[in-house]
Amino acid sequence: MDREAAAQQVLEQGEAAGFDLCGIAPAAPSRRAAFVRQWIAAGRHGEMHYLEDNLELRLDPRAMMPGCKSIVAVAMFYGPPEAPPPEVLPPEASPPEAPPPEAEQAQSQERRNETPLGELAKYAADFPGGDYHKVMKRRLHAMADALRETLAGDWRACVDTAPVLEREHAAAAGLGWIGKHTLLIHPRRGSWMALGVLLTTVDLATSEQLNFPGDLVPDADHCGTCTRCIDACPTAAITPYSVDASRCISYLTIEHRSAIDPALEPPMGSWLAGCDVCQVVCPHPRKKHFVELNMSAPPAAHGRWLDLLQVLGWSAADRQAALRGSALKRIKLDMWKRNALIALGNRPLDAATRQRIEAVASDAEEAEMVRATARRVLARSA
Repeated sequence: MDREAAAQQVLEQGEAAGFDLCGIAPAAPSRRAAFVRQWIAAGRHGEMHYLEDNLELRLDPRAMMPGCKSIVAVAMFYGPPEAPPPEVLPPEASPPEAPPPEAEQAQSQERRNETPLGELAKYAADFPGGDYHKVMKRRLHAMADALRETLAGDWRACVDTAPVLEREHAAAAGLGWIGKHTLLIHPRRGSWMALGVLLTTVDLATSEQLNFPGDLVPDADHCGTCTRCIDACPTAAITPYSVDASRCISYLTIEHRSAIDPALEPPMGSWLAGCDVCQVVCPHPRKKHFVELNMSAPPAAHGRWLDLLQVLGWSAADRQAALRGSALKRIKLDMWKRNALIALGNRPLDAATRQRIEAVASDAEEAEMVRATARRVLARSA
C-alpha cells in the first residue's frame, strides 16, 4: 500500500474511532527546541519537574520511539464557548459572545451570592465521557489495534502523560495553529479541544501532502494583532506565544503542590481548578461557526461549579467520590482545600464562613499549607 492510501486509511479510522479531527505529521525534531530549553532554564515550568525529565525524548519523537516515521494527531472538542460569570473576567475583558439573558444572568448571580462557589475549567466538567485521558486513550488504542492489522508497524498511543509535544505535532498535522496563549486553535472550532497522538513506524503521507483534507488547515497563524488573551489573563501569565506557568491559574490550582504566592491569590478569583479566561476571550470561534460536536457520552457529574465550603470540609473519601471519572483526580486533597480557601478569600466573608476558616486555621489535623492559607485569607479580609 502506498503512503497516500495508507494515510487515507488512518484518517478514516480516526473518524470511525470518534475523533473530531485527525491529521498526520512527519516524525521530526521540534522546531522550538531552543525556546523550550530556555523556557525551562528560566523556571517558567514552576514545580512541573517532569517537564525536565526525558527532555530530549520530548523534543524528538524518534528518540522516544526508535524508527518512528509518522505522528497521527487527533482532537476531541468539549463544547462551544459560553459567557463566563461576571466575576471571572476583569471588567475590561469583553467575551466574544453576548452574556446570557438578563433574567438568567441575575438568577445565576443570586445563586452564587447565596452559596460560595468555585469554578472548574470546562474540560474537566464538560468533556464527553468524563476524564479525557481515559476516553481518548481507549479510542486511540482501538484505532491502533485496527491499523496494526492492516498497516503493520509499531503504534504507541499518547494522551498528555508521555513526553510528547502534542500541540506542535497537532499544528503540523493541520489541526490548527498555536495561538498567543500557546493553545492550539482551529479557525472555526477554537481551542476547546483535548489532543492525543499515535506514534508509528509506518511511513504515512502527511496532511500537507494530502492538501489538508476535511477540516484540517495549514499551519498558519491567524492571531494577527489580537491581544485579548494577553490583556485578560488575571495573573499576567501570558506574553505572545509563551505562558509563564508559575503564574498561570491552571498550573497554580492543578499542578502547584506547595503554597501559592500570596500576591497571586487575589487575581485567582473564583477559580477552583483550572482557568478558561484566555479561551473565553479568544474570538475563535464565534458560536455560529461552531460545528456539531460528538457529545454522545455524558459529561462529568460534578458540573462546572463546586460548593467551596463543602470542598473545605472534604475527607479523602469525599474527594474520591466527588472526582470519580474526572480528569481532576491529580489535585490532592490539601490542594483542593488551599484552592477553596483562596476562592473564599476573594469574596466577602460572612460571620459563619469566617468561623469555618478560623477553625481550619487552628486545626492541627490540617496540612500546614492549608492552615497557612487560611491565616492569610483571614488577615486579608480583616
